Amino acid sequence: MTDVAPREVLQTVDDPQLGTDILSQGLVTDVTVEDGVVSVSVALGAPHAPVANEISRRIEGAFEERGVEAVVSTEPETAGHEDGGPLSGVKNVIAVASGKGGVGKSTVAVNLAASMVRRGARVGILDADVYGPNIPRMLDARERPDVTEDKHLVPVERHGLSVMSMEFITEGEGPVIWRGPMVDKVITQLLDDVAWGTLDYLVVDLPPGTGDTQLTLLQRVPVTGAVVVTTPQAVAVDDADRGMQMFSEYDTPVLGVVENMSGFVCPDCGSEHDIFNSGGGQALAESFDLPFLGSVPLDPEIRTRGDDGRPVALDETTETGRAFHELTAAVMDNTSLVHRRERSDE
Repeated sequence: MTDVAPREVLQTVDDPQLGTDILSQGLVTDVTVEDGVVSVSVALGAPHAPVANEISRRIEGAFEERGVEAVVSTEPETAGHEDGGPLSGVKNVIAVASGKGGVGKSTVAVNLAASMVRRGARVGILDADVYGPNIPRMLDARERPDVTEDKHLVPVERHGLSVMSMEFITEGEGPVIWRGPMVDKVITQLLDDVAWGTLDYLVVDLPPGTGDTQLTLLQRVPVTGAVVVTTPQAVAVDDADRGMQMFSEYDTPVLGVVENMSGFVCPDCGSEHDIFNSGGGQALAESFDLPFLGSVPLDPEIRTRGDDGRPVALDETTETGRAFHELTAAVMDNTSLVHRRERSDE
């Protein structure tokens, strides 16, 4: 190690997305040398994101070229809550939103969360759609949660996910007719009175539109970023446009746009049909200079597995499962990018 200066080596390691070296970005938080092995701690913000893994490999490779062994550890950021406070163990809060109902927002939220688990992350999902909670059915999680001694709700576990929904804390199956203050109260309870524990990601399924639930979340929680879901058709894209403006007003980064129901492949003849038009999601992303996260086909398997409580993202052997896995990688990479940009701006 006498001929190798660790920090000089780290200056040769570039960030694959930002193009600058990780040392000048402030990503390196600690460097130690013991018994000829270099230990490097880096703050990449998004556990199990492909780009974070790539940066770790680049660091190890840079030292390996010089005949030195390096061990890299990541130090994920937290969502910004005080230690011991609500969500204090949650590293990233990801909001999934849409401008209108019927675009498959909850489906995207569930499969995004399930795919994150498959990538090795610790994930929770909060069904914040107080008027029409669908997450319990989509995950086959219908029982009431346990309560801790200090009166905190314990999320229901399904498919490796920690699940919480307003359906768990309401009685009966009648319509929910709530005004703003009541919505604020129940969302506050779902955030503050739940024993979420330590999570890499908390995926929050918002109701469609730009109402009280969205405002409560954005005012009370440091949301890491939002994923906006639309279908290709013009009316859905127009409504999603208004959702973009809401996040902009609250300085919430939008991680990108997902185009759901982008095309239907006939299982009998193999021909593809653009039932809801095509390209609307990508055009929306381009108009706001945002990443296009990917397209999800109109696949009957999504509906079947959703009704059975088995998200299609759990099966990567299907085209739709792979589509969700790829868009999840993009969401995680862009989450890490948000953190890395914040550090480089400090």
